[in-house]
Amino acid sequence: LIEKAMEYSQATGGAFDITLAPVSSAWGFTEDAYRVPSQAELDELLTHVGMEHVHLTADGVELDAGTQIDLGAIAKGYASDVVADLYEKWDIPRGLARLGGNIYAKGTRPDGGLWRVGVQDPANPEDSNALVGVLELSDAFAVTSGGYQRYFEQDGVRYHHILDPKTGRPAASGLQSVSVVSQDDTLADALSTALFVMGLDAGAALYRAGDLAFEAVFMTDDGSVWTTPGLAGQYQ
Repeated sequence: LIEKAMEYSQATGGAFDITLAPVSSAWGFTEDAYRVPSQAELDELLTHVGMEHVHLTADGVELDAGTQIDLGAIAKGYASDVVADLYEKWDIPRGLARLGGNIYAKGTRPDGGLWRVGVQDPANPEDSNALVGVLELSDAFAVTSGGYQRYFEQDGVRYHHILDPKTGRPAASGLQSVSVVSQDDTLADALSTALFVMGLDAGAALYRAGDLAFEAVFMTDDGSVWTTPGLAGQYQ
């Protein structure tokens, strides 16, 4: 997982970074003890953030002093990939597996139709039936990340849990949510976070580069929805 995290960090220009653990803790997202850290505190913590502080050795992994890692933004994707392997091992022809915001759609529904996976409306996160759209999938993973999933408010300002590794602050990318569809859920899990940090324009550029195999649904702050071409006919 750490090797994959290093690969995805490089591919996204550092937008995906597992070394944000102490910064996330400073905001209280790790302990559910929310607070707004000072800029001086963030500046000091950011000196320990970056995949250059993670070293793979023959004996395992070494971290520079002060650096900590958190695999929360990629581990569920890996777990979903393991579930998919179990489906194959036991010749299970169809099914839907849900691991939080990570969904695996195997085969088709019993009636032969594609699995329908809802994309949550960020304006109504408590209502599971409030959707901005539906993805129709078969043999694919879907992962959604959004600022509505975990946040706190202080002095009338909302602070969400998806942090920008460059600033140490909640990403201000102009997006409300990103849903990623891929054949590789470890990749999809990492990208849902990275694309949210990168924003629509940079995310679209990453897609057009073609180095990573994924499709995506972007929902902007103004409520506009943008989908990649590969989802034509699969998103309503």
